[in-house]
Amino acid sequence: MKFWKLQGIGNDFIAIDGRYDNIDNNDYKLLAKKVCHRRFSVGADGLLVVKNSNVADIEMVYYNSDGSRASMCGNGLRCFVKFVYDNNIVNKEEFDVYTLDGIKKIKINLKNKEIDTITVNMGKGSFKSCDIPVKTDKEVFINEKIHVLDRDFNINSILMGVPHTIIFVEEINMDEVHKYGPLIEKHEIFPQKTNVNFVKVIDQDNILVRTWERGCGYTLGCGTGMTASVIISNYLKKVGNSVNVISEGGNITIDLIKDEAYMSGKSEKICEGNLEV
Repeated sequence: MKFWKLQGIGNDFIAIDGRYDNIDNNDYKLLAKKVCHRRFSVGADGLLVVKNSNVADIEMVYYNSDGSRASMCGNGLRCFVKFVYDNNIVNKEEFDVYTLDGIKKIKINLKNKEIDTITVNMGKGSFKSCDIPVKTDKEVFINEKIHVLDRDFNINSILMGVPHTIIFVEEINMDEVHKYGPLIEKHEIFPQKTNVNFVKVIDQDNILVRTWERGCGYTLGCGTGMTASVIISNYLKKVGNSVNVISEGGNITIDLIKDEAYMSGKSEKICEGNLEV
């Protein structure tokens, strides 16, 4: 099976063309767990599968490294776009991609006839507790407290294709990210678990984000998490409408325009080859 490995701000993926294969969803789950293993295979945070679509130009199917299906992945979508464009699967600079989180509008920004950056309309997200979901009788879950292990956390949750929880901190402490991230991810208040983003606001135009990703663990960057972090930060009037978001793996820009978030960033091919499956 031919594959590409790509990365977007350190979030890495294996991409395959599945338009004409006969693999079912359960087999894709097993494939994702196998090929994403960093000791016994290529290794990645997730598996991207290209499928034909009747409602968009192309469909992105995404599986986390643990085999779980995810509705959306921001960095994964940019890598997916590079894969389908560079392989002439889609030959347009503006097109639509179907995901389980709906149709995403894509704009490829070229430089010297090659992809420079990719802009994705990430949508509005949903603050509704029932959409995220959160076990609460409150309509939204903003500035709420939960107790984890030995301390209380002030958290803010949103659905950005997948559940995201934002925690504002004075300084990023990686020991705390690894200690509390998995516990918050699996907290009983989140019936479908949650991604956990630790956010330091630098100023109105810049934030730092470190993400413990549901189904993956700590990742160098998370596109939906960085988008969710900006939306929540803007909602709480901590930042403006155009924000540089800094992760350990690199930066992306989030622009909020008419209540919708636009994510712009790079994606890079690492290698290609054949998988023994």
